[in-house]
Amino acid sequence: MKQQEIKIIYEEYENISELQETDQELLIKAVEISDKAYAPYSDYHVGAAILLGNGKIITGNNQENVAYPSGLCAERVAIYYASSQYPEEEILAIAITANAKNFSIKVPVAPCGACRQVLAEYETRQQNNIRLLLMSQTGKIQIIKSVKDVLPLMFHAEELKKR
Repeated sequence: MKQQEIKIIYEEYENISELQETDQELLIKAVEISDKAYAPYSDYHVGAAILLGNGKIITGNNQENVAYPSGLCAERVAIYYASSQYPEEEILAIAITANAKNFSIKVPVAPCGACRQVLAEYETRQQNNIRLLLMSQTGKIQIIKSVKDVLPLMFHAEELKKR
């Protein structure tokens, strides 16, 4: 038997003013779009903003549905739109945040498992890291250099692709 260890290294900031202007803009877009989420059941409004290689910012928010789990997370709304409209563009970064009406989100919002796997596939496909900028409702921020850092044991199956 052999034991292995997985470590995650990330940057942490107390507020958005500590970040570079591009990162600030991306997080601000995520905050703005989170307010437009369709979340009548959870009241948990998530926003995602993706920075593409051409400089465009694509946004998405969570979309709930009474026939749960028919809704979709903000990250997948944004990434699928980006891929459908700009299929050749590299995804440089994704900013994710959320706000709740009945409580304060004190820790940075990380993508769910399904969104991590989707992001991992895009990162693998483009063969370049996608930076994650995660922000809490109270302003605390974590920046992670790669999706692999939040999903180190991702599902791989290149053999499944039809050639």
